[in-house]
This record gives sequence, structure tokens and C-alpha cells, in this order.
Amino acid sequence: MDGNFKENDLEKVVSADKAHVWHHLTQHKPFETGDPRIIIEGKGMRVWDQNGKEYLDAVSGAVWTVNVGYGREAIADAVREQLMKICYFAQTAGSIPGSLFAEKLIEKMPGMSRVYYTNSGSEANEKAFKLVRQIAHKKYGGKKTKILYRDRDYHGSTLATMSAGGQDERTAQYGPFAPDFVRVPHCMEYRKHELGLEHLSGAEFGRAAADAIEEVILREGPETVGALCLEPITAGGGVIEAPEGYWERVQEICKKYEVLLHIDEVVCGVGRTGTWFGYQHYGIKPDFVTMAKGVASGYAAIACMVTTEEVFEMFKDDASDHLNYFRDISTFGGCTAGPAAALENMRIIEEENLLENCNAMGARMIANLEALKEKHSVIGDVRGKGLFLGAELVVDRETKEPVDEKICAQVVADCGAQGVIIGMTNRSIPGRNNTLCFSPALIATAEDIDAITTAVDNALTKVFG
Repeated sequence: MDGNFKENDLEKVVSADKAHVWHHLTQHKPFETGDPRIIIEGKGMRVWDQNGKEYLDAVSGAVWTVNVGYGREAIADAVREQLMKICYFAQTAGSIPGSLFAEKLIEKMPGMSRVYYTNSGSEANEKAFKLVRQIAHKKYGGKKTKILYRDRDYHGSTLATMSAGGQDERTAQYGPFAPDFVRVPHCMEYRKHELGLEHLSGAEFGRAAADAIEEVILREGPETVGALCLEPITAGGGVIEAPEGYWERVQEICKKYEVLLHIDEVVCGVGRTGTWFGYQHYGIKPDFVTMAKGVASGYAAIACMVTTEEVFEMFKDDASDHLNYFRDISTFGGCTAGPAAALENMRIIEEENLLENCNAMGARMIANLEALKEKHSVIGDVRGKGLFLGAELVVDRETKEPVDEKICAQVVADCGAQGVIIGMTNRSIPGRNNTLCFSPALIATAEDIDAITTAVDNALTKVFG
């Protein structure tokens, strides 16, 4: 820590926090007798709290965001320089960083061509939903309005994105929701018995899981279904990668029924899985791609909804119609700090070869976790790609009965006591919040990876024996 805060200053900060701040995803009753944790400094992959305790951050800011690590002066300098030139103008006009980052981003996304700036992943997904609805009215007489979403997937915290939320504990008590959002089954091979597909495996299971989407389309009526919204790898629902055969079949189904494919890259995007975008592992050709978190690694708020020229052209085909354009605005989509930070973030990833490092360190971490699986029978499954990994804890490997989430939380807490911050599925799937989650920064070293998995090893030993 740099020592800029005096002890009495921090006491005031803690007092102010307890009196006035409403923390995200947090039950505040314990703060009546204890203090919240306040992170006051970060450097590389380390952060420090108000008590001076150092942590190795294995979840990139708790929610898989700080892809290039903390303390990047180049990003901070770029943001300051841009803010002194112009901090904001509504995106009805362009900006230098907005134009340049859009060009740079599209270079990484063959087949895509247009970038719409917003301030959050939830908002980016809302924009795609609105486009689908407007296209339904422009092209299909207002009929093709339904948006399919997948069980266990998450797309945001607004009412519309929760309407497309496949995590029932995240959406509980917030309804009623928007109409015409329809759920399709998950594609998690480890829990294929929950889908009645336990007799299938590999590509056969993958195709069958995708066929379940077609069954929903046929049930609802293809003439009513406008889009399918999916995470390339499910994040908070358990770090789930689709099996072989799934994505090819999904693409076929979308093409067959004229269903637009919306890929939510809010977590997976900008290097997290070892490619620029998660969908690029699978040969997918999406109509919409949304992203946030790692776009600027948390140094500034920015999110993007990216689409194709074909979609873009639909909104200017009749200029005489005063309603025939995307009548939408995102206030903070006009902030210049976001794309300025995003440009530097992308430069760092390229110049430091962080995609290559992500793949190498991801392979090391998978190997370490698999070794822990051999040692600890409580680990039922290890999965993920790049530095986006999960380990599901079960009471019994045969029945796959999940470990109680309170016990899973003990593992997380013990890692924290050792100075390593890891995550777990949190208020997501009823009875299924049993997956440990890992998303260390793309700068992780072999020593960092080994320190993370050593902490997990120690915690599992302490909690389970």
C-alpha cells in the first residue's frame, strides 16, 4: 500500500460506508456488528483492504472484469488526457476515441460492422432486445417478437434482461416480467440427467441439447420467435461450456427459422477465454454481440452492442418514414473515457501477448484443478476455457448431489482468510449454488495460478477433511 491514507481517515471511510453505502449482492445485517470490506488499493493481481491485508484476486474485481490487472498507468493517463479534451457529448455525434475504438474492435470481429455504445452489459443487451422487437414490426408485421433465452444464463439486472434471466434466484421477487421471453433448456453435460438425456454424451448430447431449442421454437410457433440470446460460456450459472455439436446445430436452427442469434459476451469478451471473444472458439456467426466488463478492464464504464451491416441497413431503408431508424439513446454511451480506456486496454492485451498467456495459464490452472479433483472427492466436475474456470462441489459423485451453498461459502471464506479471493455461484440457481468460480487477470503468472489452487486445496482440506 502507498500509505496515502492515515488510520483515522480510514475509520471515517468505514463509518461513512456503514452509514450510507448500499453494497451490491450483500446482506447488510452483519455490518451492524462488524465492518464491510473496503478495497483501497490494487496493483497487478493484488489488492489491499482497509486493514492492510493483501489479497491475490482470482476473480478480477469480484465479477470477472479487471482483465489486464490493477494500476495500469497507461490507461489512467489515456483517460485523463481524453477527459481534459472533452469528457462527454451525446452519441448523436461522434468522438475521436469512440470512432477509433469501434474500428479497432471490428477488426477483431469478422462479419460484424457496427458498434453501439452504452454504459453497462444490461443496457447493451436491452439495445439488442429493442432491435429485435423493432425488426419484428418492420419486417414481420409485429409477430416475430419472442426472444428465447437459456436456463442458467444471465443477461443483466434490468427488468427486461431479468425477463431473459435463466437464474431463478436472481429474478425471484422482481416480477412480473416483460412478455414474450421464453426459456430453453441448459446444455450442461455434467447434469444431462436433469434433461432426460443421460444416455447421450459428447456431440450426440450437444446436438440433442440444441434440438431442445428447436422444440421450443416449434411449440411457440416459428413465426413468433425473433431471436435467441445465449452466453458463449455460461458464467454465473455455473461456468458451463457447451459440448461438441451444440453450436453448429444452434446455427442451423437459427438459419432455418429466421431467428436472429444474440451472443452475450459481457463476461467472455475481450480475452477472458483465450480468444478475443468466446463465440470465436465455435465458428458462430452472430447477428448481435454484446460486451462490457473486460472491454476497459473496469478503468471506465463502457459496454457495446455490436451488429452486422445487414441489421444496420434495415434501419435506413426508407428515409421517408420518420420512425424508420433506431430511436434509442444511451446517455453515458456518450462518455469518452470508456473508449479511450478500451483502446489502451486492447493495446496492452496485444503488446503483452495476453491472449497467449491466458491460454497457457488457463491450461495450467485446469491441470491443477484436475489434480485437486483426484485428491478431493468433493470436486465433481472441473470446466471452463482460458482463465474462466469453475469447479463444481458435490456430496456424492455418483448422485451428483450438490454441496450445500453454505458449505461452499466456507471454502470461499477460508481462501479469503489465506489471502486469496475466489468466487462461487451466488443467488443464482436454487439448490445449485455449488460451483467455485475463478477468473484471474490475463496477466496471471504460473506462481499466481499455483497460489490460487494451493489455497483451494487447503480450504477443501479444512472444510471437508
